[in-house]
Amino acid sequence: MNESKPKRVKRQFDEAFRRNAVALVESSGRSLKEVADELGVSHWNLRDWTKKHGRNLSKVAATASETQRELARLRKENERLQARCDVLKKALGILCEPSANDTRA
Repeated sequence: MNESKPKRVKRQFDEAFRRNAVALVESSGRSLKEVADELGVSHWNLRDWTKKHGRNLSKVAATASETQRELARLRKENERLQARCDVLKKALGILCEPSANDTRA
């Protein structure tokens, strides 16, 4: 009754294998699970390797002048949209006013 399960041997993957696996994920367009199954590794391992070795796809930090220009552009757009919203509110108010010809009992 005291049957013990055989211990799992922890597999070690070298750095080159990990980087190649990540490159395959990024270049193939296939899902992480598909690539992991093909390579015979856990998709969890492949996910961690992608986080560690993958290309950083986030935007590079913008310079101060770029940030200022973007802020100015967004403020202008916000002002324009606010004006459009105000016009629509006024139009809605005019359309919803009861006319003098309306008789309600």
